[in-house]
Amino acid sequence: GSRLAAITHCHPTGYLAAGCLAYIISRVLKGRDLEESLQEAFEGVMRSHGSDEVAGALHTARELAGEVSHPGPEHVESLGQGWVAEETLAISLFCALKARSFEEGVLLAVNHSGDSDSTGSMTGNVLGCLMGTEAIPSEWVEKLELRSAIERMAGEIAAASLG
Repeated sequence: GSRLAAITHCHPTGYLAAGCLAYIISRVLKGRDLEESLQEAFEGVMRSHGSDEVAGALHTARELAGEVSHPGPEHVESLGQGWVAEETLAISLFCALKARSFEEGVLLAVNHSGDSDSTGSMTGNVLGCLMGTEAIPSEWVEKLELRSAIERMAGEIAAASLG
């Protein structure tokens, strides 16, 4: 994940954040717990040059998730606005850790004043892997433009990555 992201994100923070997300998703798809996968990603990124921002964001997201029982936009915004990689990663993982449902997690991820489409997308990726497509509210899926093409591509990607 980091090597692919380095094609467009030459700063370590950008490609390490992308690598962490790819790692976490791959572990979750193989049945690992999100918290455990996040810890492994943190340990891995700590061994990388230029990892301070990403490691700090992962640490802060985990710590905040452990402290907050009723998360809201103010908690999300305490992690940043999501305009830079480490903030987007922290917000997305915080929302995924606190979500009791797909809808709750994604809504938490998008209802802030920052880069909500990125944070919502990344949170949805993590929660979709954790909870499965059946957890996505049917009214959201029904309105999806190009739904059949998206479902076909998602199935091909899943088959290639899990095969």
